[in-house]
Amino acid sequence: MESQVLGRSALRVSRMAYGCWRLAGSEGGPVPVDGDRTGRRAVHAALDAGYTFFDLADIYGGGECERIFGGALRERPGIRDGLVIASKCGIRLPDVPVGAPHRYDFSREYIVWSVEQSLRRLGIEALDVLILHRPDYLMDPEEVGGVFGRLRASGKVREFGVSNFTCSQVALLQRAWGNPLVTHQVEVSLRNLGALENGLLDQCLMEGMTPTAWSPLGRGVLGTGALDGMEPVQMERVGRVRAVLDELAEREGVGRTEIALAWLLRHPSRMIPVVGSVQPERIVAMTRALDVSMGREDWYRLLVTGRGERLP
Repeated sequence: MESQVLGRSALRVSRMAYGCWRLAGSEGGPVPVDGDRTGRRAVHAALDAGYTFFDLADIYGGGECERIFGGALRERPGIRDGLVIASKCGIRLPDVPVGAPHRYDFSREYIVWSVEQSLRRLGIEALDVLILHRPDYLMDPEEVGGVFGRLRASGKVREFGVSNFTCSQVALLQRAWGNPLVTHQVEVSLRNLGALENGLLDQCLMEGMTPTAWSPLGRGVLGTGALDGMEPVQMERVGRVRAVLDELAEREGVGRTEIALAWLLRHPSRMIPVVGSVQPERIVAMTRALDVSMGREDWYRLLVTGRGERLP
């Protein structure tokens, strides 16, 4: 698979990332009847397809996704050095301790503890990238910058990034850290165009950060996901987007999903979509998005359809 440098780091990653949030089963759904087998098979399919950038988080599957990924790594001795493994921390679940609310925590103690737990579950010595999952409104940027420095000095984390931050929150932490943040993980797709207009992607280009796109298929509905439960207006708009995707897919000889991913890949920020199917055939098929030549006219046609109105 084609590769690129991640931000202003020395890390080289695949042009698409494999997201591991479903390795332990669908979010909030039942654990697969075959236990870890589905998850490990998905990781191996991603490795065979050329993905070298893997996205995890401490809360995915209550830590089980990191454990399953670590198990898959141990089945491929020697492969670790060719991979870039990112994990996220900072979200704290309710009732831990009892009575506590769902919240965010960028305190020194919690970040260090989270990293140590992730490394233990993964069975590795260092994270290539630590990403702060959602902004903590009580973040002390100097404290966070300090803990970043200690984690790097200890060899436990190589690079750092953020997820779901505002532009000002990125700038605040960037100044306190004093080193480049290598990635900003944002929700962006033909169904969610906010990052194109709120300055987040502009900031990534300006600062040399690589944006990683979570939910690049609009929570599945730009692919083969069901439209059940959507408002009629939203359903109609998604239907129109799907129709254009299908038209372009037929022309290019790929699937609807690959066109939606190619639309993201076309952005000058060198955005990396994070894909998360556990079906080996889909994991492979999505790499065909890299073969699609997305022209400016097709890109804007999809944008206007996704907006639901003409450009001003």
